[in-house]
Amino acid sequence: MKKFDGGDFLILLLYSDNMLIVRWDPKKIRSLKKALSKSFAMKHIGPTNQILGMHTVRDQTKKLLQLSLEKYVTKVLERFTMSDAKPFSLTLTTNLKLSGKQSLKTKADKVDMRKIPYASALKSLMYAMVCTRPDIGCIVGVVSRFMINPEREHWVVVKWIL
Repeated sequence: MKKFDGGDFLILLLYSDNMLIVRWDPKKIRSLKKALSKSFAMKHIGPTNQILGMHTVRDQTKKLLQLSLEKYVTKVLERFTMSDAKPFSLTLTTNLKLSGKQSLKTKADKVDMRKIPYASALKSLMYAMVCTRPDIGCIVGVVSRFMINPEREHWVVVKWIL
């Protein structure tokens, strides 16, 4: 991100071989692309409506950019068989008590928990949190502390977040 005088700014997002440029002035975007194309092979595919699984909606008259991970979240819910779960307001309640002392006691419990895709579910939640859902950051941070040795109660909370 680069800020310019007068409040103007430029954001250049790179991921592997994908690039997205965000700036108010289209002339300056064209100028930047021309300069970059002198050093890199580039192909302009037009305004984006999706990047890295995020659907984008732009309204230049309102100076609005909306990001949505609705399709991504739907796929995540399907992967963890949570598609039919009922949505509700997510708040970190005072009766939520998670600790490392809840670690698995028996060998059978440990074997059983290995079948649970705890880390994979957390990775999916973290991606959503970083991209469009900062409101789940606190609770995702709490359950991520138990990634190495999760207990059933930790998995219940991850499913609650999903």
